[in-house]
Amino acid sequence: MIKVKTRKILLLPGDGIGPEVVREVKKILTWFNKNKSLDFSFEEELIGGASIDANKIPITDEVFFKSLQSDAVILGACGGPKWDNLEFTKKPERALLKLRKELKLFANLRPAICFKQLVDSSSLKPEIVSGLDIMIVRELTGGIYFGEPRGIEPIENNQRRGINTHTYTTDEIQRIARVAFDLAKKRKNKVTSCEKSNVMEAGVLWREEVQALKDKEYAKIELHHMLADNCAMQLLRNPKQFDVILADNLFGDMLSDEAAMLTGSLGLLPSASLGAKDKNGKIRSLYEPVHGSAPDITGKNIANPIATILSLSMALRYSLDLDKEADLLETAVQKVLDDGLRTKDILSSGKKEVSTTDMGDAIIAKLK
Repeated sequence: MIKVKTRKILLLPGDGIGPEVVREVKKILTWFNKNKSLDFSFEEELIGGASIDANKIPITDEVFFKSLQSDAVILGACGGPKWDNLEFTKKPERALLKLRKELKLFANLRPAICFKQLVDSSSLKPEIVSGLDIMIVRELTGGIYFGEPRGIEPIENNQRRGINTHTYTTDEIQRIARVAFDLAKKRKNKVTSCEKSNVMEAGVLWREEVQALKDKEYAKIELHHMLADNCAMQLLRNPKQFDVILADNLFGDMLSDEAAMLTGSLGLLPSASLGAKDKNGKIRSLYEPVHGSAPDITGKNIANPIATILSLSMALRYSLDLDKEADLLETAVQKVLDDGLRTKDILSSGKKEVSTTDMGDAIIAKLK
């Protein structure tokens, strides 16, 4: 068979269960190379707490440079209680923020899908979440997480004041709105944009700029504006009214975590962080599971690798132009769930508990 072009993937296992779940991704990449005549070139590097232990910093310049040269970066997890007492700027999670900021990864895509096999695992009634399929598009490099001025300063009477600045520009708003609208065109042509325009001027600007872009370039898209707190309520009351949800950094962070819990398990949910296309049409990207480092189960071989495997699927689809392979991998996951195999986090009566390694092997066995 003819080999296709080499695609460079940087694997950053990180901390906690990160190395365990990324190991299953490596096995799948190896399978694709061997059985589908793909030519993935992949290597592992340290990030987060693992990098702090080895190099005294959350991410080295060498690893950052490799991320710039890669077609996709796949992260396991960052952080853990071991590093909780470090100075804020030196914590493991700063590596992730650096990657997002320096790679200009402004768009975070968080699907919230309730798998039919796991509908009873949701905290909501089956009729409310059955068939749920939401895509949350979160702006990732602006807003209150990055705004200046920021910090903690002393004031009179021996008091202190904490300062964070919430700010957005027209360009920042419209580029993330464009991502949401383009995704909606491939889904149900519906976007719900969330902000707090009733109390925040930045929210007023957000609503106005999203509407202006819709009117100018996306006339066929159905656009709804909703206050972010109302959206949080509606996600519990009637989540299937939503298709694509667009939100800023702060509200997107909260809403995507809430939507994730509708599905029954964080261990199933992937995410993608995307930048703008360069002059060659290449998109810088970072893919990671929604779950954290889970130090309480580290080393036990019981972590659910599906979220990380589905993060690879998103990489195949959005960065590597391999839609068929993404479909193949997602179908394999569905077949394994149909067979009743479950890791401990999603185990229910009558199902078979399997290890992290066994789950990865079972998914590979369903690839054809």
